[in-house]
Amino acid sequence: MKYQIMIGILFTLLARRKVSAGELAGKYDVSVRSIYRYVDEMTVAGIPIDIARGQNGGIYISDAFKLPKGLMTKEEYSRAIEAMLAMNGQLSDPALESAIRKMTAQMKSEKFDLTLSGNILVDSGSWGDEHRFSEKLSLIERAIEEREPLDIDYYSREGEHTQRRILPHLLVYKQNIWYVYAFCTTRNAFRLFKLGRIRTVLKTGERFERVPFKREDVPLKFWHEGEKSVEARFEISSEALPFAEEWLGVENITRQNGRCFAEVTLPDDESLIGKILSAGSGLKVLSPASLAERIAGEAERIAEGYRREST
Repeated sequence: MKYQIMIGILFTLLARRKVSAGELAGKYDVSVRSIYRYVDEMTVAGIPIDIARGQNGGIYISDAFKLPKGLMTKEEYSRAIEAMLAMNGQLSDPALESAIRKMTAQMKSEKFDLTLSGNILVDSGSWGDEHRFSEKLSLIERAIEEREPLDIDYYSREGEHTQRRILPHLLVYKQNIWYVYAFCTTRNAFRLFKLGRIRTVLKTGERFERVPFKREDVPLKFWHEGEKSVEARFEISSEALPFAEEWLGVENITRQNGRCFAEVTLPDDESLIGKILSAGSGLKVLSPASLAERIAGEAERIAEGYRREST
């Protein structure tokens, strides 16, 4: 019964995107507390469901979320749609009609591994992301084109969770990371939001007038406020050269006596150590010594973890 209710909650959210806990509790004849417990379990499973408190609050799911690719076979989709069509013929439920449209669109989209959004082509057929990121990217790009405000749940680098309304103006791609440059109505100013830190996106159905800005206003050479930076020098092996060229930029790589070096200023954030380690032994930190020590310490901790697992 529990999992039937959870599936029912999911399809209700897919059809309506937002519903109150009390309504769900009444629909499935369980307590509001049980509904919140089921929602917590679904969130742990990776479904982007959030809860808004207050007068206009409720349980909601990101408009960018779709059923995982491969959830059902084409035949299973067809049978499910046929059953819902038959049921809708008797009930004539708008929510059911919406669910039928979404499942039909999902069945058609199963044929593709590429998501095309305007001038952006994103290959999301690998790495197991189940199209979630590309759907979010496509939704935000459409919102920019159609000048539609978006309500987002955003998690900062410090783990702070905020709910904001943004007026998206521009997509920014920097260092293999997507950002949206948007006017934040909470801060009453333009901000760069990292797409990877946006958990849910809700369309508002409204329209906004673009706030004038110049392209040079977009902080392409940005650090996070208060973030430290480090001036690093690397020696790069031939095997790691393609990685270094993409990450550090070919203009920052020099060749001396058949050896490759790079000198760059990098944000000293939580991703720096992992990024360097991802190149293996092909990227050697020459300076500063403190950064080299951190790399060595983290590599030792990783090795120790594997040694404990093998014993």
